Amino acid sequence: MVITIDALLKEKIHGFKIGCIVYKDIVVGESPQMLKGRLQLFQESLYFELQEKELMSFTGIKEWKETFKKAGTDANRYRHAAEALYRRVKKQNYLPSVHSAIDVNNFFSMQYEVPIGIYDMDHIQGDVMFTIGNEHDEYEGINGRINSMKDIILSKDNLGAFGSPYVDSQRTKVTTNTKNAIQFIYLRPSISLEEGSQLTESLMKMFVQIHGGTAEYKIIT
Repeated sequence: MVITIDALLKEKIHGFKIGCIVYKDIVVGESPQMLKGRLQLFQESLYFELQEKELMSFTGIKEWKETFKKAGTDANRYRHAAEALYRRVKKQNYLPSVHSAIDVNNFFSMQYEVPIGIYDMDHIQGDVMFTIGNEHDEYEGINGRINSMKDIILSKDNLGAFGSPYVDSQRTKVTTNTKNAIQFIYLRPSISLEEGSQLTESLMKMFVQIHGGTAEYKIIT
């Protein structure tokens, strides 16, 4: 699988980069108590922090909102996934445990203040390209709706769009039947490749610790 970023996206968003992790032979199931506890404690701590700080005072949340705007997205109507998580926590609408893969995603997304997507590799066909959606790009999302992806950053394969920092598709979602997965960390454009690599490796190590299997990562620029 070849993963690329198209010229339009590079032109609009200087420094756009993706942390990419490929997992093989993993076991997805109920989250261990350690992960459930860390997720709950993080949300409780973040809730109190959000009572005293403005949402846009969080560097990653603000930068990704600005990144959405640069892509041409209406960032007030379409909020990136990390901002959506923070807004839920601010309302004390804490995230329930879904399964181990989603819980790791949510934990690191809130900790890093960036959107993170994870996809079942066996439901992706061909190479993957990151681009900005046009009027023909849409898919059934995990939010239960048909989502137009026009003017939104997305990833697509031979079958069409399947993921974005806004909402992911039903077609490629990870379930407890998933054995091979690919994870995309939408790194802040302003951070260095070295820092992006460290964050990506940290996430990979925790994921493998919980799910087993093998993994390798790279930064896509």
